Amino acid sequence: MSAHDPNTPGSASPAPSPIKAERILAELDRLRKDLDKDPSDLEWLTLHHVFCFVSYKMTDFRKYIDDEVKRGSFNELDPD
Repeated sequence: MSAHDPNTPGSASPAPSPIKAERILAELDRLRKDLDKDPSDLEWLTLHHVFCFVSYKMTDFRKYIDDEVKRGSFNELDPD
């Protein structure tokens, strides 16, 4: 077994990330769906278009979240 094999006794696995980009996107979608679809409402429009944009730029959003995890931005988040 190599030193990088997670099955090697004594090898440490990286700590799991406290959050994933998909979880934040799912929460944003939940907030958006809590509102009635109303293109005349700024709150609905904002949530809808931010959700669409972030979904479209998911690779960039994952990198952003990973960078923020490294900075400790989510350390106080409940781990549900």
